[in-house]
Amino acid sequence: MLKNTISIFLLSVLFFTSCTQISQWGKSKSDYPCKEVQATVETDIMDTSGDSADDPAIWIHPTDASKSLIIGTNKKAGLVVYDLQGKEKQFMPIGRVNNVDTRYGFDLGNGKVDIVAASNRSFNAISIFAIDPDSGFLRDIAARTIISGLDEVYGFCLYKSAASGKFYAFMNSKDGAVEQWELFATENNTIDAVKVRNFVVGKQTEGCVADDELGYLYIGEETFGIWKYFAEPHLPLDRKLVADTTEPYLAHDIEGLTIYYGANGKGYLIASVQGLNTYAVYERNWKNKFIGCFSIGDGAEIDGVQETDGIDVSNFGFSNIYPNGFFIAQDGYNKTGSVDTMQNFKIVPWERIAGSFEKALLIDNQFDIRK
Repeated sequence: MLKNTISIFLLSVLFFTSCTQISQWGKSKSDYPCKEVQATVETDIMDTSGDSADDPAIWIHPTDASKSLIIGTNKKAGLVVYDLQGKEKQFMPIGRVNNVDTRYGFDLGNGKVDIVAASNRSFNAISIFAIDPDSGFLRDIAARTIISGLDEVYGFCLYKSAASGKFYAFMNSKDGAVEQWELFATENNTIDAVKVRNFVVGKQTEGCVADDELGYLYIGEETFGIWKYFAEPHLPLDRKLVADTTEPYLAHDIEGLTIYYGANGKGYLIASVQGLNTYAVYERNWKNKFIGCFSIGDGAEIDGVQETDGIDVSNFGFSNIYPNGFFIAQDGYNKTGSVDTMQNFKIVPWERIAGSFEKALLIDNQFDIRK
């Protein structure tokens, strides 16, 4: 993890308070042609028809990367756990789970666990699970039903502070309201939470992602743009507009957000743009300069991706399966041959995306976010 996190925060305050909401690009859409790549793997389809799949999260196994997992939300029924070949391993019928995220090394008191947490619209609450590295199964470790004060929970993401080591959950709603919860261990080796901050972004929000190293929170205001906040609850609510929907390749509607981590603060912020069936790529650093975009087209055996909601990416080398990491996207219009089928997720090896850009994107398969 990067050091001097607090110094970065304080320097960023000066930037946030002085920045103006000005377009970064100032060019036409034709100046930034999106690159097309193809998926190599797709997950098993959802058991429910219609708009069911929503958000994926990648979990890296602590000792054997080939045993890593993908956790996807079925927003009509629960959580689905897949292996790296996209085969379903476990289904948890816990309700209308919308967005999901993972973090590593939560201290329960009797040992550390990796956690999966999600926004559960059936109960307007946070659902929390531990991942068993031996079996790959999830088990519920929530101390209680952690009910949100939002009218209806929607988007969700986790944050592990490099400054304090504390874990936080962010939940947002369709009316633009956001809650930040601190997660903590109980005497019974479960996880409870207390709300530490709430604020309003604007209109409808969903996609969010936190940068654990640099201490930033990104939230997509679906019809307006991507906002950048401080993730630490004690810091000001000053914010920066990373990009807005008046710019090419960020037209309505902004959905999933994810971060590609690299060493020394390098890497990318990636946004799924549902209205264009594309993915916009920005520098991860404090400037968040736009780099380019890509789409996932039809391959010989696997169809392309349309109307994406959630996305995730990992830089980590998953042995010979994905030696340079991979990108995963929800496919809103899955197709098998000429027959439309139920939704699933598509996987693209990262080197396909990195190599498609005129100036190749970073490939850093050694940086380990687990540490």
